[in-house]
Amino acid sequence: MHMSLRKIDLNLLLVFDALYRNRSVTIAADELAMSPSACSHALSRLRQALSDELFVRYDSAMQPTAQAEQLAGAVSEALRLLSSGLGASGPFNPATSKQTFTFAASDVTSLAILPGLIARLESLAPRLQLRVISSSHRDSLDDLATGRAQFVLGFADEYSGSYEGIEALEGFTDDYVVVASSAYTVVSSALSFDQYLSARHIAVMPWTDAGSVIDAALARQGLTRHVAVQVPSLAVVPLLLGSSALLLTLPRRVAAQLFHDPRFVVHETPFSSPHYTLKALFHARYAGTPGHRWIRDQLRLLLNDPDCPSH
Repeated sequence: MHMSLRKIDLNLLLVFDALYRNRSVTIAADELAMSPSACSHALSRLRQALSDELFVRYDSAMQPTAQAEQLAGAVSEALRLLSSGLGASGPFNPATSKQTFTFAASDVTSLAILPGLIARLESLAPRLQLRVISSSHRDSLDDLATGRAQFVLGFADEYSGSYEGIEALEGFTDDYVVVASSAYTVVSSALSFDQYLSARHIAVMPWTDAGSVIDAALARQGLTRHVAVQVPSLAVVPLLLGSSALLLTLPRRVAAQLFHDPRFVVHETPFSSPHYTLKALFHARYAGTPGHRWIRDQLRLLLNDPDCPSH
């Protein structure tokens, strides 16, 4: 296993990465706090180990060979992962840390918490990196278990379960409202149940393996609505809604952020609206590092702040 690595001093990969980015032995040596001659010697060792010139001088710069180009991405990513992993086990200083934290989220849950979190990181941890990936499930447990994400922004409702090893920070509880275009709406004041059921609807369905909470609530009453358009995210919804008589049912706080101008009208749901509680989920086996604890502290403050979406 890893036989190709046994013939390489891993410190030489730092030299390779610096040379690839800077195209200069002098600049790379300065970045790594070593002499140019030591940097050149390291390059010679790399050339011998990999049986390739790796960098050749052309037009006053050290240009990468085809093999160096092929290696560059993998070396850069490996160094990033090593740096993040080693940094996670040591003291954590938010002002200087360059660790990367990955969140799995839908755009609905992203809108609910990420604006406030990013605002805090810009102030307290300007070098920290936040990576957001699309959640594959309403609570993305696989992403947590495999380490693909350190946190999942999800929600709990009557369909949620509990899972071994998964812990959660619990936030605010929200309900749903109905949004319509002010130009196309036929509703003069309060939206009636009959008007809701006879209308055509947009459904935002970010997870292919989970049904609509709204449709489930209606089904318990033996009712259905006509979903005319189903989309995986909110990105295109304002355009669709603004140019049609379609209705959209979504969380109240999200509606307040996206549909606050006169082009849209927000109605109370004409039936008992489901409620959900926003949660930041994480796996217990990743929770012990100082960086993870610090991020949890920031999330806890935001989740307990009733005005967190407006930060």
